[in-house]
Amino acid sequence: MSTFLDDLQKAISAHDLEALVSCFTEDYRCDTPTHPARSFVGQEVVRSNWAGLFARVPDIEARVLRAVEDGDIIWSEWEMSGTTVDGTPQLMRGVVIVRTEGDRASQANFYLDPVD
Repeated sequence: MSTFLDDLQKAISAHDLEALVSCFTEDYRCDTPTHPARSFVGQEVVRSNWAGLFARVPDIEARVLRAVEDGDIIWSEWEMSGTTVDGTPQLMRGVVIVRTEGDRASQANFYLDPVD
């Protein structure tokens, strides 16, 4: 597994917000083609989004199920699970296609959604 994926998975599962944010460039761009209004730019938005997720799902765990690297592009299949603070189980699955600069993400196409 790539250093980026390994670092990100560990940061999510450890609920280490600073380590997670450091996995992304300052001008990171997240594109969500199936939900365009959710797309954003910036490391600070990563921080805000994940701080909220860690607060809502304090036991979240992340698993990379499969990954393929092609130069600076990483295709990865993820599963994230946990329980919300109100006791509701959460399960998300999907694919994230990341462009890296060194060991940090600079752009991603994000297709991770809740499982019905």
